Amino acid sequence: MRPKYEYGDEVRVIRNVRNDGTYPGEDTGTLLVRRGSTGYVRDVGTFLQDQIIYSVHFLDAGRIVGCREEELQAAADPWTPSRFEFREKVQAALPLGNGGRVLVEQGEVGEIMRVLRGPAAAGGPGSVTYHVHFPGRNTLQVPESALEPAPAAGTAEPDTNGPAAASREDAA
Repeated sequence: MRPKYEYGDEVRVIRNVRNDGTYPGEDTGTLLVRRGSTGYVRDVGTFLQDQIIYSVHFLDAGRIVGCREEELQAAADPWTPSRFEFREKVQAALPLGNGGRVLVEQGEVGEIMRVLRGPAAAGGPGSVTYHVHFPGRNTLQVPESALEPAPAAGTAEPDTNGPAAASREDAA
């Protein structure tokens, strides 16, 4: 088990890092570092003898946070920002189908299960797709352009037919 990154390497966190209860002074679940942020490796260690953990100093956030190797990439590697993140609720911006059959109606709400960037995404480099679970259906791979934020719980669905819809801003 050899570490991919060494002391002083600049790395980027590829998913939001929240307090799992081990970061002092913050409530469990608090966002510590936002995906896409860069920092510098301060130390390399192991957890349970089978996971490499990096202490990464995120200068902009003023925090040193433990990150698993799969949560990091070299800062110099291409980065494709995504509009949504794991566990976020989204809705279909248009009917989703396969082979001429509609599988998900426009407006149906699902949950992001995985974010695929670049070569792993169906659209190739620079694109983002998601594995989205829609209740009562299999998980589908959906391009970012076919999704929009789900309305907050307890709010009405946005009116997409009126003039207000044209002025609605993109929630990036």
